[in-house]
Amino acid sequence: MKRNRYVLIHGAWHGGWCWDAVAQQLEALGHEVLRPDLSGLGSRADEDLGAIGLSTHVADVIEVLGGCPEPVILVGHSYAGMVATEAAVAAPDKVAKLIVLDGFLPEQGEAAIDLLPDRAAGHYREAADATGGRSIAPRPMANLGVTDEAVIRETTPRLTPHPAATYFEAAVHGASDVQVPAEFVLCAGWSSPFSTSEQRAKDLGWDIRPIDGDHEVMLTDPDLATSALLSPPRAPSA
Repeated sequence: MKRNRYVLIHGAWHGGWCWDAVAQQLEALGHEVLRPDLSGLGSRADEDLGAIGLSTHVADVIEVLGGCPEPVILVGHSYAGMVATEAAVAAPDKVAKLIVLDGFLPEQGEAAIDLLPDRAAGHYREAADATGGRSIAPRPMANLGVTDEAVIRETTPRLTPHPAATYFEAAVHGASDVQVPAEFVLCAGWSSPFSTSEQRAKDLGWDIRPIDGDHEVMLTDPDLATSALLSPPRAPSA
């Protein structure tokens, strides 16, 4: 098996910690794994959230990629689909493959808030308004399809507010600009709002992989999440 370097980018309210179980499995197979905390999240939750936008997070990832001697497999989960897509366009020589896991797949000029269903977007706007546009409070894990009470109990206290501006700042580059091999993994075991992103990926000729997991699959079923990152993808249907 070829040994790869994975850069795993967490979604909103999380930190690199959410990839721990997946990273352990990948590392046991000889792969190298980096799971950085984005600005204002995880171990960096004490930073000024009001000063952090999408471009800040893209810069975070580009900095990580710059320290990698060889191209990596770049994975963006959920919100981080915005981040990973832009980073892959900005640093294509550093990315061997882009994987968006149940996440946003923007085009140029689109913000994450634009890609949410109307009802969810309304909740996010209300949450941002409640903090003067500074942050968005964590959503309940049950809203993300999680039914495992143990995971809910263990994970909820670790979630932290997410910098609100990241959801309202438009992408400079989008999926149509991606020039590296790319794959979209849809978590089909819940009512994922990212089926529109999956369709966009299909239309662009990306590899497609639906898996029977909820949105927090790296926490609720790390075996399945790891398998999705390792296995050859299924090509999109005609």
